[in-house]
This record gives sequence, structure tokens and C-alpha cells, in this order.
Amino acid sequence: MVFLSLVVATILVDVVLSDPLHIPIVKRTKVKTVESYANAAEKLRYKYGFKSNSSRKRGNTSPVAITDEQNDSSYSGVVGIGTPAQIFSVVLDTGSSDLWVGSTSCLTCSVNAPAFDPSQSSTLKLASGGSSQVHIIYGSGTVQGGLATDTVSLGGFSVAPQTFLVVDETSANLFTDGVSGIMGLGFESLAATKALPFWESLANNNQFSSPEMSFYLARLVDQAQTEEAPGGVLILGGTNSSLYQGQIDFVNMPDGVSPSYWWQQVNKVTVQGNTVGISTGTTSYAAIDTGTTLVGGPSTDVKSIWAEITGSQALSPTGQYAGMYSYPCSIDVQVTISFGSNSWPINTADMNLGELGNGQCLGGIFDLTAGSDAGTGQGNPGWVVGDTFLKNVYSVFRSNPPSVGFAQLADGLSASSGTSGSNPAQITQTSDPLPSVSGSSGSNASSAPPTVNAMSSLYLTLFATLVLALSLLR
Repeated sequence: MVFLSLVVATILVDVVLSDPLHIPIVKRTKVKTVESYANAAEKLRYKYGFKSNSSRKRGNTSPVAITDEQNDSSYSGVVGIGTPAQIFSVVLDTGSSDLWVGSTSCLTCSVNAPAFDPSQSSTLKLASGGSSQVHIIYGSGTVQGGLATDTVSLGGFSVAPQTFLVVDETSANLFTDGVSGIMGLGFESLAATKALPFWESLANNNQFSSPEMSFYLARLVDQAQTEEAPGGVLILGGTNSSLYQGQIDFVNMPDGVSPSYWWQQVNKVTVQGNTVGISTGTTSYAAIDTGTTLVGGPSTDVKSIWAEITGSQALSPTGQYAGMYSYPCSIDVQVTISFGSNSWPINTADMNLGELGNGQCLGGIFDLTAGSDAGTGQGNPGWVVGDTFLKNVYSVFRSNPPSVGFAQLADGLSASSGTSGSNPAQITQTSDPLPSVSGSSGSNASSAPPTVNAMSSLYLTLFATLVLALSLLR
């Protein structure tokens, strides 16, 4: 990995390019247990403010390789920060908007993940003053540190200066080995750092061929003990028609909703072919979140979904499995979710999170509000739609007009553990951090407009080839 870091640092150069760039995504995996999914559900409640004892989070094209972390728990990509570029794997999260990485002064950060060394960047500027410190609460822990600006590069694009958080303290075991931080891909209004997100700087400066980011998230198949695997691809500035078939069905954000999360309205849900009754109004609003493992929904809606499955059981309303349901493992649970006019099926494999015992398996849709005194509305989504759903579609996040589009995956991708031969790059998958925010935040960073650039496709191809080759050698 040292060799890869040196090569990547070498190829992160500033070359103007208008075409979409592909970013490999990596997936890091460990043995997955049903308990880990229960933990993911709890983290999701923290992330979206459904815990009474926490604060709610405020919250050209380029291919980016994505890594698959912990059996489809979350997905990460490689960024470069500083001059010369220091290379890190960060979770790619459309459900948050801050960029942060652990620093060399962080004694509680993972010793198995690269750390940012401020002294090694000639372009770093540290913020000062009381508002320069930011504290972020995640479902799996907390991070805190100081604000800074520097050159940040992802998938051939760079922004200078980009505000980010240099983290000097974290909770233990916040991430899996190898992951150094998060890149939030939501809107500025969610950012605890008050900073314009990396992708939004690119879009606002007309660096994208189209104001879009698109994801193909791979499903890990029959590799329960794989620590890291190709996870798909993130494309900055457009789409890749080889990854989907048919048309992309774009649906604008609901009327009256300001961009913060990537909002969509759940219009219909079917189970085993039967339409179930679901909530309307703001309770039907969903946040589409690549940084989340599961699908969470309103209590009454989730109850109606599982009522369609003979032998399903609500698990304890408190404790580890609060809000989750089990069902007979012999049943293939067939669920579709509709946004706009189209319905999108969830693979039965994604609905089955594993066996609990006595022939009962844990279901992939859970009650988002269980054990919480917080309700939906007032900024809280009624639904959070994560990778359980997103692995089954090609998803496109468009900033103008603010909308989300889905398309059917290309043949051969729906049950892949990596990218196909036609994919320009690969994605990595990582453990689910799920942030919400508390504490002071702000920035004394320069208000000068950032400079944005894109990388040559030749260098990008070299990068993607290296990442893919290394993943195959593991």
C-alpha cells in the first residue's frame, strides 16, 4: 500500500478536464454478524437525531474507485490532501457534508490507518479562534479537531482551498482498519464545519460536465471473511451508461424542501406483490444515504411491511434489536420501493441480514424511531434509504435541479462482488459511521473562491488499474 500511495501522490496533478471522471470505491469486510446489523441500526438513529440523548446532525466527470467495507456496510474512496498530496481512504457519505481525516497528533485514532501530517503540507492553513474547534457525534462514536484549509483531490478533481477538519481525538473503534475519515457528499446546510462541501465547490464552479454524482455499489457475494473488496464506482460530473440499462428516472426533491439531505418521497411500498399502507406528507420523505447500511422507516409503515410476512416477529422494543424484525429464513422477502412513478425491487439477499436462531432471520428494514422521543418532520427524515436498497440500482445525485435518479443496473452487476471489465475503476466498501453533530463550529478560513481542477484521463486510468490490480492480489 506504500507503493500505491506514492504512485497516487505522483499522479494527483492539476489538469483541466471536462469529461466525467470515475472514482474507484473499495469495500473493507470482516465476518458479519446479526449483532453488527443491530449496531448499524442504532448508529443510523444517532445519525438522524432519533436518540433523545444526542444532538441532531446539521447537519466534468471523474470515476472514483469505491471500497466495500465490512460486507456492504459502507463504501470508501481515496482522496489526496495537501502539497504534496497525502493519501487517505474516506467513507463516501451522501448523508453528511463534512470532510475530516485523523491527524498524526491523534492518539485515539486507528494505528492501522494513514494519518494526516500538517507539517508535511506546504499549502495547509490552520484556522484560529474559538470557532475553529468542531465536535461531531456519530452513532459509532465522536470526533473533534480543528478547522483547516488545504488542497483536496478526489478522482482527478481538486479544490484549493477546501475547508476540512483535522481530527485530533476520536472514540475507539470508530472505523475499520485503513479508513482515515469521511467525505460528506450532502449539501452545505448539513455541514458542522459550515464549509462548502468538495463536490458542491466543483459544481458551483462549473467543473462538471453535468451537475451530477452517480454510484454503482457492488454487493459482496460469498466472501464473508474478506477484509477489503472492490466496491463499485462513483462518477463525479456525470454517469456511465455501461453501468445501467434503460432510462434514469429523475425525481425532484419534494416541494418546499430545501436541499440538505438528498430528499425523495416514498410513494409506495409493496411486499410479496401486495401494496402496503404507508404514511403521507413529510413522514414519507426519505434521505438517500450511501453512508448507511440499512433501510429505516416510520414505526407504522415498518409494522405494515412486516405484517405481510407470515411468521415475522417484532423483536424487543428495547435493547440491542430495538425496532428490528425477524422472519422465517425459508421465506424470500420481496420488497419494492417507489419514488416517482417507478418501483425498484430490493434483492431478497439484501433483505436477509443473517440467522438469529430457531429458523428466524433478521430483516433489512427496521423502525427508525424505536426507542426515541424524537419524531419525523422538523428536519428529521421519515425514511433513511441506505445500501440495502442502493446496491440494487444505479443512483444519480443531481444538484440542478436538486433531484435523485435511479436506473436498473446493467446485466451482470446486480450480484457482483466487484466491478465488471467495462468499469473504468473500482469502489471500496467500509464500516458505517453515521454522524450527527453537536458543539461549536465555524471557520476563519479564507473566503477567496476555491480553485478547482480535473485530472487527465490517462492518469486516472493508471490509478484505477493500480487499485484494481492490488485488490486482485489480496
